[in-house]
Amino acid sequence: MPEIDPSDHDIAELGPKLTEIEDVEELEAILDAEREGEDRSNVVTLIEDRIEKLEDEGDDADAGELDPTELSTAELGNAIRDIEDAAELEAVLEAEEAGEDRSSAKSLIEKRIDSVRGSGEDEDDEAALPPEEKHPELDHPTADKKHVRSLDDGVYEDMWVYCETQQGQLIDVSKEMLGKGRELMDGYNDEYVDAEEDEEKVVAVVIGDDMQEQAELAIEYGADVAVHYDDERLDRFRHKPYTELFAEMARAEYDWKGYDEPRYVLFPATNNGRDLSALVQAELDSGLASDCSGLYIDDTIISNPAKVGRGGDKKEFQRVLHMKRPDFSGFEYSTILCLDNPGREFHPQGASVIPGSFELPDPDPQREGEIVRHESDLDEDWLRASVTDYDQLEGGVDLTGNEVVVALGRGIGDDPTRGMELGLELTEAFEDADMGITRGIVTSSYQFEGHVEQYAKEERQIGETGQVIEPDLYIAAGISGAIQHKVGMDESDTIVSINTDADADIRDFSDYFIEGDLFEVLPTLIDAVESGELDAAALAGDAEPAGAEGSESMEADEAASPAGGEDDD
Repeated sequence: MPEIDPSDHDIAELGPKLTEIEDVEELEAILDAEREGEDRSNVVTLIEDRIEKLEDEGDDADAGELDPTELSTAELGNAIRDIEDAAELEAVLEAEEAGEDRSSAKSLIEKRIDSVRGSGEDEDDEAALPPEEKHPELDHPTADKKHVRSLDDGVYEDMWVYCETQQGQLIDVSKEMLGKGRELMDGYNDEYVDAEEDEEKVVAVVIGDDMQEQAELAIEYGADVAVHYDDERLDRFRHKPYTELFAEMARAEYDWKGYDEPRYVLFPATNNGRDLSALVQAELDSGLASDCSGLYIDDTIISNPAKVGRGGDKKEFQRVLHMKRPDFSGFEYSTILCLDNPGREFHPQGASVIPGSFELPDPDPQREGEIVRHESDLDEDWLRASVTDYDQLEGGVDLTGNEVVVALGRGIGDDPTRGMELGLELTEAFEDADMGITRGIVTSSYQFEGHVEQYAKEERQIGETGQVIEPDLYIAAGISGAIQHKVGMDESDTIVSINTDADADIRDFSDYFIEGDLFEVLPTLIDAVESGELDAAALAGDAEPAGAEGSESMEADEAASPAGGEDDD
């Protein structure tokens, strides 16, 4: 058995544990255990990525001594990755054919041989063909996608920002994106635009009913140009017409627009924004990085053969929008790039942005910009689906104005209802407090009794896909501290965390860390608050550093049970 049984952990718990393992054989044993057990595809991918990373860090294989029969297909793929001699690869292929003769292994070697030899002009021409022409023998249900118009040597400029509205008003994330877009394009113009050239712009797109005033407001928040479309039938979001109108605007010929399509586009990662971003980017024949929380523009050097056209070559891509988002483990960030292929251009480079990721800018009523009313006749076919009735939800729960926030994570899993009750009791002990939860609770299958069920809803979620808060005191019970949760509460003045795992990530950014079972610690805190004698420093006792500078550690109970302590948020 491996040191870690993957079936005992969800993916967020397993991710940081795998990063501590340096033995490939141990990782392979964990991988085998996962495949024989729950066989979760995302966990398998996580383990395989860790194995691949360690193998990449090892010594490059000596092609002259490479025996493919001693390697798995995955190991063989890594071993031949840096071999640049086609003759040596041919020798490896012959050894495989004479040995195990695995079709998957031979395919890997043959592809590497083709990559090393490079692609001739005929191959380049073939690669540029659409799939239905390159492989006419296959069934191509998308061959009639006439709306897709990939450009060759297209001209791309400006950053376009889709400004979502609700009840006719710009929502905060639209203003946040305008502020971030302004910052990015100011830096872009300083870096890439010569004095004699026209600076590239931030272009706001506003669609709905009577949007003139909102377009003017977009200028105040940082746009140079605001393009709006007004139709009373679009007072609520509708997928087809909003998609077609945005794409039409992006391709339109305006007096101020001397290019084919935008260079960059931003959408809000709201329910409607997520839908629209995917539809628009597909319509414009480009890609999308979803749910981003960090953006910057820079040059980058890429060696991926799919992007440079030949194995072993490197190419510098300029003016690239780097789009950062948390990976599926929740503990690391990935940076997504949308780059052209040798035979195909991918513009606009697009991202959807998590609300609260950027600061809300102050409007500048004195800012000047151009307001453009887009003229177009709506196709009646776009309006076949319509909303016939709807209920207006109440304002929901706003955690942002409280002095104290008590947050619960998946550590309540041993007794979800009791854990929720304890959280509410601690919240009620303070004068100005409310209770939040992590995404782990929102997406869990916990069964709550009716009197606390309402507190487990998404409206109380804290984190990247929830609320971002900065209370004076933040008490985190049973929360391990994944990146998505951290960004929602990291600016709190004082953070007190409770967890049975002494190595939980949240310890690194807590001011006080209590190692203990939340079901035993919370009643103690409730009593202390109700008696008016809560003193976190005194409670810490002879505290020791807890990982982050200035943080302290306190053991709540030497005999604390390991149950009810960890969380994947």
